[in-house]
Amino acid sequence: MRVLVVDDEVALADLVAAGLARQAMAVDVAYRGDDADELLAVNDYDVVVLDRDLPGLHGDAVARGIAERGSSTRILMLTAAGGLHDRVGGLELGADDYLAKPFEYPELVARVRALGRRTGSLTPPVLRSGDLELDTNRHVATRGGLDLGLSTKELMVLEVLMQADGRIVSAEELLEKVWDVNIDPFTNAVRVTVSKLRRKLGEPDPIRTVPGRGYRL
Repeated sequence: MRVLVVDDEVALADLVAAGLARQAMAVDVAYRGDDADELLAVNDYDVVVLDRDLPGLHGDAVARGIAERGSSTRILMLTAAGGLHDRVGGLELGADDYLAKPFEYPELVARVRALGRRTGSLTPPVLRSGDLELDTNRHVATRGGLDLGLSTKELMVLEVLMQADGRIVSAEELLEKVWDVNIDPFTNAVRVTVSKLRRKLGEPDPIRTVPGRGYRL
């Protein structure tokens, strides 16, 4: 799942983003409304965690832009204005959920996951391919019942490949779904991560390289 966190409280935004990344989500961060609007225009996000009172472009305008583009991105408004009038106003702007500050982090994660399921982009709780099994809630991958001890990025790459169900997945698609916008498009991160993943998966190698096109299981 890919998430955009938008909040002008830099420390809070970074903390939320780091926490969601530990939950095997690809997370981008914006501290201004206009920066968020630009990211939303060029990237496909499952969920945006959106503060309302933003510099550059108000959060309400960012929410309206998402609706006007017909995007499937779900909006979780995260704001200090938690009164009934504020909640109703945010929902009327197109927000799918509303969480007032201060909040409990487990609740934030649960709400983000629930909104992600509504986009139709999340995988089932457990993915299976041959003797490979990936529990997407517990972030554990096994082969033949043995824990593979995968890193977060290796788990995310494996999830994308398993979700593709035999379809070829390009390196560009893996970069988009697993890494954030700060990644160098010319990086060899995909090749390196796939190589490490292959070593941990063992033989026979379930990952097939399709020259010039990408990878598939």
